[in-house]
Amino acid sequence: MQDFGDILNNSVLYIAVITCLIAQASKLVIDLAKNRKFNVRVLVTTGGMPSAHSALVTSLATGVGQTAGWASPEFAIATIFAAIVMYDAAGVRQAAGKQARILNQMIDELFSKDHEFNEDKLKELLGHTPFQVIIGSVLGVTISALAAPAY
Repeated sequence: MQDFGDILNNSVLYIAVITCLIAQASKLVIDLAKNRKFNVRVLVTTGGMPSAHSALVTSLATGVGQTAGWASPEFAIATIFAAIVMYDAAGVRQAAGKQARILNQMIDELFSKDHEFNEDKLKELLGHTPFQVIIGSVLGVTISALAAPAY
């Protein structure tokens, strides 16, 4: 049971999760400013500005670097993990979102006349633009760096 207590007292993990929540909450504020309406759904959707995935993994890597050392194997693992997550967010998932948008458009055009198509539309906002990933990364590093005394 002490192991579970250690997990709850892990400041690197705690700050990374808080950073992710801050990034996700900021999506609500940005969406409100952009669309002038309150849309709580942005709190639980993927994609959008900033990338909460990028904020989480860069905060984690920064925290690991600050606690275990910048030359440690743990920091190397966290950094490689962060790079893979950010590449996936801006690359693979963004491409899947573009494909979904094109498929949805094709279905709309194909069945625009009196044809019925009972399938749900594909989710189009899956990934992030490179700018959203960069902003998420900056947010993650900044929050973790400011929280350094907590380590």
